[in-house]
Formats: sequence, C-alpha cells, structure tokens
Amino acid sequence: MGKDGGFLEYGRKEPGYRQKRQRLKDYNEVELRLSEEELTEQAARCMDCGVPFCHGCGCPLSNVIPEFNDMLYRHQWEDALEILMETNRFPEFTGRICPAPCEASCVLGINDEPVTIRQIELAIIEKAFEKGYIKPSIPSERTGTRVAVIGSGPAGLAVADALNQLGHEVTVFEKDRKVGGILRYGIPDFKLEKSVIDRRVKLMREEGIVFERGVVVGKDISFAFVMDRFDAVCLAGGAREPRDLKVPGRELKGTYFAMEFLRCQNKKTGGERVPENEDIVATGKSVVVIGGGDTGSDCIGTSLRQGAKKVLQIEIMPKPPKKRPDTTPWPEWPNVLKETSSHKEGGTRRWCVNTVEIKGDGERVTSLVAEEIEWKRGKDGRMQVVPVKGSRFEVKADLVLLAMGFVGPRRMDSLSEIGIKYDERAHIVKNELGMTSIEGVFVTGDMSTGQSLVVRAMADGRECARNIHEYLEQKKR
Repeated sequence: MGKDGGFLEYGRKEPGYRQKRQRLKDYNEVELRLSEEELTEQAARCMDCGVPFCHGCGCPLSNVIPEFNDMLYRHQWEDALEILMETNRFPEFTGRICPAPCEASCVLGINDEPVTIRQIELAIIEKAFEKGYIKPSIPSERTGTRVAVIGSGPAGLAVADALNQLGHEVTVFEKDRKVGGILRYGIPDFKLEKSVIDRRVKLMREEGIVFERGVVVGKDISFAFVMDRFDAVCLAGGAREPRDLKVPGRELKGTYFAMEFLRCQNKKTGGERVPENEDIVATGKSVVVIGGGDTGSDCIGTSLRQGAKKVLQIEIMPKPPKKRPDTTPWPEWPNVLKETSSHKEGGTRRWCVNTVEIKGDGERVTSLVAEEIEWKRGKDGRMQVVPVKGSRFEVKADLVLLAMGFVGPRRMDSLSEIGIKYDERAHIVKNELGMTSIEGVFVTGDMSTGQSLVVRAMADGRECARNIHEYLEQKKR
C-alpha cells in the first residue's frame, strides 16, 4: 500500500491560502492546491494500517480511503476515481467544505499528524474533470416509476442522483432560482465557488434528472398535486429554522440571522438581484457575530470582504485547547481550537461570553452588552452558566449577526395538513426505512436528523434512495 514507511519520510503538508490582501478583494476560493508531486508524497503517508478507521469509523460515506490513496500514489488517477465514486458521488463538494472526520480518525493521527485525505479526494475529482474522465452516466434502462425530490441541497442532490442511477425518473423541485440549497446560498464562494455546483448540476441534467426551480411545493403547487403524479416523494428541505436570541433589544434593526446575511451576499456574488430594502451589508460597520462555529466564521470572512470597520466574534462555550484533550480521544472527533481562513483574515474572538442586551437608538442597534461567564457543575450534575461578577462590558455594534445554529426544519402548515408528523424538536418523524407518517412520502437529511454536516446529509440521502428503490420494487410485485 503506497510507500513502505512513507509516513516516516514525509510530514503532513497543507496547501495554504492565497495572500490575505489579495483574497479580501474578491469572493474566489481562498484555498490553494498541492502539486502532483506533493500529493504523491501525502498519499505515501498512508500507513496500510490493519484496521483503517478513516473509512470504517470516520467517514459517514464509508469512502475506501486507503485504496484511492494508493492509486493516487501510483498515479493511477482513473482507478482512484472509480474507487472514490463508488461511495461518494460529489467529492468536489466534500473535498472543499467537509471538516474531514476521516482525518480525525486516521490511525497515523494517534501519534503524528493525519494523512491529508480531503486534499487527496479533491485532487482526484478535479483531475478527473480536467482530463475528461467524468462523463454523463445515463441509465441503460428505466423502471417506469417517477420520484419527486423536494429540495436540492446536499441530501436532495444525493437522493436524486442515486435514484436516477437506479433507473427511476427523478424530478427535483427547488424553491429558489438556482439549484444547490445551502451549498449555494449558505456557504460563501470563498469556500465553494458556485461554478462547481453548476458543473455538477449540468451533468445531472444530462443524466436525465429534471430540475424545476422557483417552485414552492405547498404554495405554488400543492403536495396533493405532487403525490398524485409521482410514485414516491422525498422531502429534503434541510433544517433552516435558526436558533434565536431572547434578550432585550433583539427586535432592533441591524440584528439578523447569519443565514440572512450570507444569503444576500451569495445571491449578489451569483448575479442575482437583492432588493435594496432587503440587502444586509457590513460596509463601514462595527460587526458582532454571536456564535463560534463555521457559520459565524463565514460571517467574519464575508464582513471583512464587504469592508467592515471592526468584527468581533463571541462564543458562550469555553475556548477549546490547541491539542486533542483526553475528553475526546482518538478516533473521536477532537474538541480542539479551529482557526479558519476567515479567522486568519482579521477580527477578534472571545470565548465564555454571554449576550445580555442589545441596545439601540429606538430603531437601530448601536451597541451590545455582554458578560463573561464560567461553566460550573450544578447539584444535579449538569453544567450551568455562572456570570463572572464585574465582567459586564459594552461594545459598539452597527450590525449583530446571530450564528447559533439551527433548531430544526421550519414547520409547514401544508405538510401538517396532509398528515406529516413532527417530533418534539420539530423534526419530521420517519420509520426505519425513512418513510414519514404518509405512505410513499420519505424524508432525508437535516429535516429528520437535525443540523449536521454536508457529508452526513449526503450519506443519509444515499441510504434514503435505497429505501425508496426497495419500496417501489415491492409495489410492483
């Protein structure tokens, strides 16, 4: 497998980013690429370990990682592509935006830095497009059954692709003007340029999938209409209900959910018009981002590109350590400090900070009041927030962005009317086969599991497609 002892000869190498002063002037992807020689060395680091935890434990898609590493090391690019595509149909997405749980469970990571699996995955698929290895895969036979997929995010695209390859006629309904869901409207171009999505969607169209854009099922057309005309329906609308902040002043203008802010910029970058009264910009403003995750990081990078005067990111949780702590041992996902490309571009970060109040001039936000907190275990054994006396502070704020995650999918009256059931957390209830409380209506991705990773949504979509296929086959018998 690869080069014997390669991990002893070569260290981990990251591709790095474009220069900060350059990348802050545009929304193009910031991450550079490793050369073919560097990729060969990185693939040589794969250990031929006895139990490859990277794909058995780390990767939700169960990518056969050691094998495609070996093929790349041997410069057998087409073989590497074939192995990769057996489990991951959209490696151009995961290769750019996946946090790489496979690397967190790499055996080499026990006492060294893990293999650069994400970079190798991205290199394989981009080489394939460059060399023309990727061609439309059109099913030789059709089953005669029709499936409607509602939502074109990562889960929706995954289930549509898998069902199409199995011979079903698939129509994807998307409420927005363009396909991609959160991939297009939630993730900034500096992480995922939208031409990458367009390239994949074009291929899927050539393979026979129909995309109906600008159609809100339940409003423009009814669910009953869809259910009457398709043999099965799959709900893949994602978890878009953001967690709100219940503090005085929340209603002031200038306080928005992070996705409202990111969506505006993504639409403008993609050439879509945003009405002036709906546009949200950070230009010349003091920005406070509440929430320390990836969405908050995306708000930082976008604010800096728009010309924000100052950016502060606050997080209620404690600052993670730089090295893997004992509480998240290998092969678990490590709770370590993450510094994204956006963090490297500017702004200030603070941890263990709780928002107390948003102040304004009666109409617009002017400042934010917060306090430092400690996490202490209560009598019931649960961790609880304890304010630090005398730590309250106030910062100027012209724009406050709430990036505290999502609580689930938005409840839709049109779904409730046809009998779709939700659980106590507003997730759509499904059985072990992914079917909802309505016969023939399935659900996949974050609508049923809650907010998660793009790669997990893709894996769930693939599994849901298998269940829908089996359901349709049984109906024929």
